[in-house]
Amino acid sequence: MTSIAANLQAVRARIAAACLAAGRPPDAVQLLAVSKTWPAASVREALAAGQRAFGENYVQEGVAKVAELAGAGLEWHFIGPLQSNKTRLVAENFAWTHSVERLKIAERLSAQRPAGLAPLQVCIQVNVSGEASKSGCAPGEAVALARAVDALPGLRLRGLMAIPEPTDDRDLLRNRFALLRQLRDRLNAGGLQLDTLSMGMSDDLEAAIMEGATMVRVGTAIFGQRDYRV
Repeated sequence: MTSIAANLQAVRARIAAACLAAGRPPDAVQLLAVSKTWPAASVREALAAGQRAFGENYVQEGVAKVAELAGAGLEWHFIGPLQSNKTRLVAENFAWTHSVERLKIAERLSAQRPAGLAPLQVCIQVNVSGEASKSGCAPGEAVALARAVDALPGLRLRGLMAIPEPTDDRDLLRNRFALLRQLRDRLNAGGLQLDTLSMGMSDDLEAAIMEGATMVRVGTAIFGQRDYRV
């Protein structure tokens, strides 16, 4: 068994244990393997171990992997900050994007999604920790933005995404994740049908699952520590 395969097995075990502790079925949470900075060969190793959904943070790097691994049956998610001049590449190459934070970006993705593809699955990123350096709309802006995005053709609004600040305070983490869940519930009570909470990563997936995560984005625990100099 390769190290990536062994790591995937360990992460899946963590997810199953967290679901059990939360009183949720083990299939309630999807694992998204974050392959940013890792080569296509690493993605192939994860694919051989049964992983199908992969997340990328950098547009050009992600598009290159999508092209190199075309035909492998992978589901590609764009999860990084998205600028206006990169929306076409995302609209044309990815199945999901988790990082919509402005209506202008959503409108461009909608207009640029090819007619022959299924609607682009979209999550709105919410800045649940209020950090000035963190992407995402303010919680108070999420309701209006979600309703506007939900009305756009070529997109399907699936849910919300968040990246809380790094902290060892488990109670604070759970509060951040709970805020996202409460926003999702408020939107659904208002008539939307959101089924996705994209929250939780290598260090905090258990806290996220306790608060209702349906998708966790895990990179380091699967592929190892990244070398950003490469």
